[in-house]
Amino acid sequence: MLRPIRTLAAAAAALALASACNSAATSGGAGPSGGPGGAGTTRGVTADSIKVGGIVSMTSAGGYSKKDTDLGARARYLRANAEGGVNGRRIDYLGAEDDGQDPARNLAAARKLVQQDKVFAVSPMSSVTFAGADFLEQQKVPTFGWGTLPSFCGPKFIYGFNGCLVPSPGGTVNQTWPEGIARLLGGARGKSVAVIANDSDAGRFGVRTFQQGFAGAGFTVSYAKASVPGTAVPSDWSAYVKEILASNGGKAPDAVVSVMQTPNNIGLFTALKRSGYQGLLSDPTDYDPGLLTKEATRQALDGVHVLLQFQPFESADPQMARFKADVKAAAGGQEVPLSMHTLTGYMSADLFLSIAAKAGKDLTAESFQAAAQNFSDTGTLVGDRAEPKGQKDSFGCGALVQLKNGAYEVSVPFTCHQPIPFT
Repeated sequence: MLRPIRTLAAAAAALALASACNSAATSGGAGPSGGPGGAGTTRGVTADSIKVGGIVSMTSAGGYSKKDTDLGARARYLRANAEGGVNGRRIDYLGAEDDGQDPARNLAAARKLVQQDKVFAVSPMSSVTFAGADFLEQQKVPTFGWGTLPSFCGPKFIYGFNGCLVPSPGGTVNQTWPEGIARLLGGARGKSVAVIANDSDAGRFGVRTFQQGFAGAGFTVSYAKASVPGTAVPSDWSAYVKEILASNGGKAPDAVVSVMQTPNNIGLFTALKRSGYQGLLSDPTDYDPGLLTKEATRQALDGVHVLLQFQPFESADPQMARFKADVKAAAGGQEVPLSMHTLTGYMSADLFLSIAAKAGKDLTAESFQAAAQNFSDTGTLVGDRAEPKGQKDSFGCGALVQLKNGAYEVSVPFTCHQPIPFT
């Protein structure tokens, strides 16, 4: 875990902080407020600080890590503090708890942050599991993360940094991926796509969502299964490859879309290439320079188009330059490899800060929610944002990048598409 961001304060401020913590403790911890609201009576809020924590899959059984999410959040909070904080309050970021992609640990982390650490908000939350969602919602804890799970779609206090990506019926489906692949293939008419995912909550919802999205764009979805074990990477991909390559009426589909993360994608794409598959390969997670340090990984991902739901790092947008500068500052002035997880943490923190700023000086769970009900801004690294729209729909923007010769290139520029209804 990254070390907390602490601010040296005068003795009087320290005394105020201690008094606020004592007040929160004597309230019994039943909710976010120990009184009518305001500094000293709202959990995690004092006269000069807002306490925030995170939940991130820093480790996992398969070796995959989202630890860069924590660095991205820390970078954004550091800049906020350098600019004077939020309405005069500095962000006291405790860093991220590691849930290890384990539901029990995810819930335990949520309970710890609220009941022991007394945070006002959880931002970022990035994992393939979100067992702590109901608890955080019941405790009225504003929570921000990557909206790839159903819990980001509907609850009042939980927000996706780029909206809701796995909506319930009545919501909408982001069409960046289908429309981007259609552009690469010269249109969707007469083209087929196979969608594969892990046998997990995220995988099943991903298949359901993208199956509808690709069909809505005009593709024939020849294969759509969440069949890959979610806890262990297969040692033999031949059965999956055989089924996919015969899914299009006995022929291979024009594109294979993996709704999985590395190392699953490495195994699947390597097996497909060895089979002689010549179609388009795509996934939503492998935009990570750290994956290119090994020859086998570079070969497996070479030519793969990766879905992004934010401006590519290669963008000349001034906000991207500011993001890079903020991350460098948070890393002690060192250049560090950027990943989509870095930006997930950064933009989760950014959305929290933006809503908190609109809530005003009297920051409570209630004032925060009131601000969120009328929140909107434009031109961010994820496009135009609006709440509570984002708790039902995605913000509808994204891009595709392709790994070529050991480097990422933008294959489909950042564009916003009209979402389609989800049924």
